[in-house]
Amino acid sequence: MPTFADHVLARADDDNPAVLFEDQRWTYREWVAECAARAALFQQMQVPGAPHIGVLLENVPDFTMWLGAAALLGATVVGINPTRRGAELARDITYTECQLIVTESSQVHLLDGLDLGAANGRVLVIDHDGYAQALASHRGVTPTAASYPPETQYLLLFTSGTSGAPKAVITSHGRLHNVAGAMMGLTSLSHDDITYISMPLFHSNALFTAWAPSVVAGAAVALRRTFSASGFLPDVRRYGATYFNYVGKPLAYVLATPEQPDDADNTLRRGYGNEAAEADLVRFQQRFGCTLSDGYGQTETGASIIRVPGMPAGALGVGAPTIRVLNADTGQECPRAEFDENGRLLNADECIGEIVNGTRGTFEGYWNNPEANAERLRNGAYWTGDLAYRDVEGFFYFAGRSADWIRVDGENFSGAPIERILMRYPGVVLTAAYGVPDVEVGDRVMCALQLNDGLVFAPDAFATFLTQQADMGSKWAPTFVRIVRDFPMTQTNKILKRELVKEQWRVDDEIWWRPGKALRYERFSGDDASSLREHMVAAGRGHLIGE
Repeated sequence: MPTFADHVLARADDDNPAVLFEDQRWTYREWVAECAARAALFQQMQVPGAPHIGVLLENVPDFTMWLGAAALLGATVVGINPTRRGAELARDITYTECQLIVTESSQVHLLDGLDLGAANGRVLVIDHDGYAQALASHRGVTPTAASYPPETQYLLLFTSGTSGAPKAVITSHGRLHNVAGAMMGLTSLSHDDITYISMPLFHSNALFTAWAPSVVAGAAVALRRTFSASGFLPDVRRYGATYFNYVGKPLAYVLATPEQPDDADNTLRRGYGNEAAEADLVRFQQRFGCTLSDGYGQTETGASIIRVPGMPAGALGVGAPTIRVLNADTGQECPRAEFDENGRLLNADECIGEIVNGTRGTFEGYWNNPEANAERLRNGAYWTGDLAYRDVEGFFYFAGRSADWIRVDGENFSGAPIERILMRYPGVVLTAAYGVPDVEVGDRVMCALQLNDGLVFAPDAFATFLTQQADMGSKWAPTFVRIVRDFPMTQTNKILKRELVKEQWRVDDEIWWRPGKALRYERFSGDDASSLREHMVAAGRGHLIGE
């Protein structure tokens, strides 16, 4: 099996475009030379210990060049998340034993005052003169690759950290080679393509679905430092991009930009990603004239579910025969979902369970974390931590994360089906549904809505909309509706729902609620908040209200 160094060296004499960034261009021949120079620089700087290179960069060409350098050396790139701060950032760097940090002026201040362990005093700032001088003596070295097996560790990629400390997922050269090859087949990438990458390169979505398959195919990559909804289409046109990768939330943000009659006048032919709302997939393809493929997967690649033609509305798709929905307590497969004539889920308590692969898939483990490995791999099976249910035909439906359970009036359900319904409400850009404590027992549903710019929440229209949704569960109607300008997000564009849960109704945002059983919303005031707190304290549940 090839290592990724083989793919890098295969481009050493290739004069096709490799990297497009703002007004700069590199051919593959030039790019490989830059990778070789950085490999030589690291060899000069390397100290005993794990050859781990921490990369704290936005999507700039140097990020890809250090990926190429690590491939040539058999070293490991650690993708550092720039949204982490202080002790958390220091923990990520020291935990993964980085002996060198590559960063730039816009990020280097994040390291001020931190103990970086082996990387103390070993920080390269790519837009400082010293960096160019350090590389100068290595210009012109012949690109060569060290000899190492495919199972050699290549990447340490942190999970997005929506709960608990992020874990560093191990990716070997062999695993990335297989993933890149599969993506080439799924997307039909060739050397004639230009891949637009605005999702962060420290995350698996960009590396697995965009950068790696592009290098293998010899396609150019066009980089944007950070995602911009308004900059998406201008960038596509500027670079002549034919393919792009995405996750669901940014796709929704692009669709929220003002529609123009010439939106379909662009070079895009296809895109690949995950977690997009079904309505957004349809709207995007119609508006921008390209084909999207959406699937379910994780950085760990322990289980995957793919969309197929003719699948039911709202479904994730189908999985391999080894992938099932299991009850986490009993280990038994959950019964299939039952629906009424309107599509309402009738047996959520029984049919929702965890997505489990009967094998470990291609999961290679977490760096230095036996407890997390044991939690993920149980009895030879890979437990995803994600909830789902299946219909009688075997189609999977996403039901949220394992921490997303809401219990209302003795009934358990998750927020994901509610979110799918709320996304139908006119003007909604993004939404999140989650549980907040009830006065007496269990939870009440709270939802946060981000609306199109200039749109004012209309409580009566929203209540009418809810009554018209035939598949709305009897306990699902939100008690609280929070209107947000922006969601708290991870750098990989996942909503930090734990922050919403922690804030409850104790925020300055516009909040509406229905204090009784009737589906009628009124403005939630400071007096309402005080009264609610008093009642919860009286009921012995005051400890559930955060400070």
